Amino acid sequence: MPTADVSARPAVAGDEDAIAAIQLAAWAALLGDAVTDLPSDEIRDRWADAITAAPSRGHKVFVACDGPRVVGFAAIAPAEIIALEVAPEHRRLGHGSRLLAACVDTMRVTGSAEIRTWAIAGDDAREAFLAGAGMGEGGLLRTFDGPRGEFTERMWRAGLE
Repeated sequence: MPTADVSARPAVAGDEDAIAAIQLAAWAALLGDAVTDLPSDEIRDRWADAITAAPSRGHKVFVACDGPRVVGFAAIAPAEIIALEVAPEHRRLGHGSRLLAACVDTMRVTGSAEIRTWAIAGDDAREAFLAGAGMGEGGLLRTFDGPRGEFTERMWRAGLE
């Protein structure tokens, strides 16, 4: 039976190694090499828990695949995308759009009327992606401590009617 060359699917046990590596690579590309000091084993273990023991039925993890290789991931909580990353070398190939569609479809099925996510202020590529997908700025900011000091995230949102 033929299989798709590219796809998005629910994450399964064993995907956590690829997810952690993609997350760390994406953070390094945006926030600098200081993220290489983060505990990759802990990050992997948290993704393993998210996949196998989600805190609620509204929490899901998806992966984007290029053939058998995991090249991106997304995680949702009720009405919110809490992570969406594609490996830097696999961006602009439709993987992010497939992951976003999986998130939106799942949220619609579960009755969400709105979807929210966050983008680091100054991440022009992510903001352009979200705007191109029909999302708009939500008017809220939040600030975190990061490897190079504080950074600010801007909320993006869209209705799912």
